[in-house]
Amino acid sequence: ARMFRYQTIDFFETFGNIALRFFESLKYIFTFQISWKHIMEQSSRFAIDSLPITLTIVSMTSIILAVQIAPEMVKQGGAGLIGGLLAIVTVREMGTIMTGFAIISMIGSSMAAEIATMKVTDQVSAMEVLKVPPVKYLFVPRILAGALMMPLITIVASTVGILCGGFVSSITSPEVSGLCFINSVKLGLFNRDIGIMLLKASCFGFAIAHISSSCGFDANGGAKSVGIATNKAVVWSFIGIVVIDYIFALLFYF
Repeated sequence: ARMFRYQTIDFFETFGNIALRFFESLKYIFTFQISWKHIMEQSSRFAIDSLPITLTIVSMTSIILAVQIAPEMVKQGGAGLIGGLLAIVTVREMGTIMTGFAIISMIGSSMAAEIATMKVTDQVSAMEVLKVPPVKYLFVPRILAGALMMPLITIVASTVGILCGGFVSSITSPEVSGLCFINSVKLGLFNRDIGIMLLKASCFGFAIAHISSSCGFDANGGAKSVGIATNKAVVWSFIGIVVIDYIFALLFYF
């Protein structure tokens, strides 16, 4: 009972802190109290550093889907629909979600550990003594970098994933030629889907950066609290993007 009570209190404290810092971050963003230099630094880290693992995860997921879908679709006489089906799955869901998971595992956890280390080594306290708002300096550049870079990463990853899926489909099912696959993609994919994907990806990037930074900021104590904060950041970020994905599904596809 005591453990359940502690976990319940910790849940609401974490959620409350995330919400409060969210509104505080918005205040600095909407009043243009931002540093483009710091945003560019975080953007480089957010996009370039995470690209290899993101491309790997999305490409392998597309390949796995293609291996399973292509032969079955050919059996049902739907060889001309494989490209469109794979493109829709990738653009609407898989590309954004898998990119989000890759970003969380590499960048989100890194952000949380970095800010948690600053917190336990009193660097954040030093900033407060010098009248430097921690949220403005630590949160806003990371949040804006996530919101700006995540759509770009998602476009690249989804494109590579669809191409990899088409290549594997043509190998596993000779009936599916490259031209047939590309035509199917053109017929099945609409500008609306791409627009929703970009907006969703931007929200994912914002949420991952903010949640990871907030969980890292909650660290107190020693090295153990850094590990706890990093673990909490990953878990909450996963929950955050799944909830956002559900909201987008209700708004645009229900």
